[in-house]
Formats: sequence, structure tokens, C-alpha cells
Amino acid sequence: MFQIGASLREARNRRGLSPADVQKGLRIRERYLTALEEERWELLPGDAYIKGFLRTYAEFLGLNGTLYIDEYNSRFAHRDEALVPDSLAPRTTRRGVMRLLGVISVVGAVAGLAAWQLGGTPHTTAQPPAIGAQDAAAALPRAKAPAKAAPVVKARPVYAVLNASRGRSWVLVRVGGATGKKLYEGILEQGKSLRFGVTQNLWVRMGRPSQLDVRLAGRIVNGLPGKPANLLLTRDRGAEAA
Repeated sequence: MFQIGASLREARNRRGLSPADVQKGLRIRERYLTALEEERWELLPGDAYIKGFLRTYAEFLGLNGTLYIDEYNSRFAHRDEALVPDSLAPRTTRRGVMRLLGVISVVGAVAGLAAWQLGGTPHTTAQPPAIGAQDAAAALPRAKAPAKAAPVVKARPVYAVLNASRGRSWVLVRVGGATGKKLYEGILEQGKSLRFGVTQNLWVRMGRPSQLDVRLAGRIVNGLPGKPANLLLTRDRGAEAA
């Protein structure tokens, strides 16, 4: 067992990122990121969102998202089940049966009166057989079960990782292109890495590309030049010079 929020905050601080930096990279509101770090689950929309935010945040920081989901499930996750009292069903059935028997009694009385008026003397009218509760319930219309909606298949997230595996390098990352919104600018020290979700194209300017390893969707980008260069990372076409 480990502290979910404290470990996320420690990993973020270790990478020199603020909650605002993470919000820009993940498009998750800063107040939700703070709620995750403080384990204030009541401030989040619900279990499904909590688990999705936990996995995305953890993997953005280079952590194992599955471990965080398992830890949350074992300690905090809950399932609410709507229970319908059993007494409601019999009450509805008894009411329908009583109404049906009342109608049958009225019909029998009217038939007997008509026979007495026509023949001069009352005749014994055969009563219909008694209807049991199960038969009456079976005669009532049944509600159709709602059709199941087709499951929504979400596309798996694609991540770009820049790792200074051979030395330090200056790095600039923008969304879309050279004039897009800046996600990061600074010196990436040897052994450090950056991770970004590729929901839009990422434009990367590298001061010393030869010192970096660049991965897109888990696959390494080969052929990086030795001098400063630009790289465009796209979800569909992969990596290309920009």
C-alpha cells in the first residue's frame, strides 16, 4: 500500500513541473489534479473519471498507471446499487387482481339480472373460474427491457517521450507547429525525460538531437541529426522533419 496523492506530487516536483504545466500537457483541469494529489475524491466527477485521470496523470509522470488504479480500487472505489423493495411488486400485482375480480363480479351480476328480467324467473348463472394471482399477473402487459447500447470504443492515448539518455540538451515543445502554444522550454538534463500526450501535432526543437532518444507510441524515432533540428510528431503519420 502507498499514498497515491503524495507519490504523484513527489513525481511532479521531481520533474520540476507545476500543476499548471501538467494541465497544459494533459488538458485536465488544475483543480482535478490538485484533488488527486490531496486524495479528495469527493471533488472529482466519479469513479470512472477518477480512474481515467489517475492513469493519465501517472503515465504522464512516467509512472505505472495500472498500479495506481489497483491501489485506488483496493482502498477507495465503491459501487452503488439501486435496490427496489420486494414489497412493491406484490402490491402492484394484488391491486391489478382485485380490479380484475371486481370487473368479473359486476359482469356476473348484470348477466343474472338480464336473465331474470327476460325469463321471469332467475336462472343460475355459471360463475367463471377463479383466477389465481399468478395467472392475473401473467395477463398484465410486461414492460420491454431497454435495448443495450453498443459499447463505445475509445482510441488508446498516444504519448511522445523525450529522454536525455546521452547528455543534456535544450528542448522547446509547442502544439501544432513553430508558432503554436508552448508546452515546455528548457534544458533537459542527462537522465531526465519529458512525456506528452499526442492529441494534436507536437512541434519539437532540439538543441542537441544526438543526445536524445525520442519515442512516439512506444517506438523510437531513428535518424535524428547531430545538429539543432526541428521534429514534427503526429498521431497518424508518426515523426517527420519540420
